[in-house]
Amino acid sequence: MFTGIVTAVGRISKAEPQGDGMRLRIDAKALGMDDVGLGDSIAIQGVCHTVVAMDANGFDVDTSRATLLVTTGLEAGRDVNLEKSLRLSDRLGGHLMQGHVDGVGTVTAFEDVGGSWRLEVEAPAALGRYIAKKGSIAIDGVSLTVNSVEGSRFEVNIIPHTRAVTTFRNLARGSRVNVEVDMVARYLERLSLPGSGERA
Repeated sequence: MFTGIVTAVGRISKAEPQGDGMRLRIDAKALGMDDVGLGDSIAIQGVCHTVVAMDANGFDVDTSRATLLVTTGLEAGRDVNLEKSLRLSDRLGGHLMQGHVDGVGTVTAFEDVGGSWRLEVEAPAALGRYIAKKGSIAIDGVSLTVNSVEGSRFEVNIIPHTRAVTTFRNLARGSRVNVEVDMVARYLERLSLPGSGERA
């Protein structure tokens, strides 16, 4: 589990074929590796990964073909948002997230509105039903509040601090971003389905 509060920006220094997927090397000295162990979960650009090798300067993860097909931003040379998995003693500054990306959206506007930035994203049409005004959403692993929504297009506000300490500083119109909807919306849909309470 994660909170969407990015703690460091790293860089994918290598992306090498591994079976039908890739092994990624993440340069992550700014993240702090002292409390990271093999098997730990770290969100990379909003995507949950398992640490399979590490040293003081970064770590390696394996990512599957299935993951690569439904995400973006996991290529060599890319800056990536990083967040260690949530501990029970941590503050929940954002919202509960699983690191399970629901789809890739496209930035349709990213503009300075005086003191903050307006970010508008067109999500895949199937995700529109899960996005609600004043609800939570994650973009590239960053927890945000939806200001407005029409269909599957939604708008959030980015304060200067968030833009400065995340990969949002690299965004522009046309950028592709990972989108994870609020998990509560997923469970509510499941509970509302006919027969969802029946035993198998």
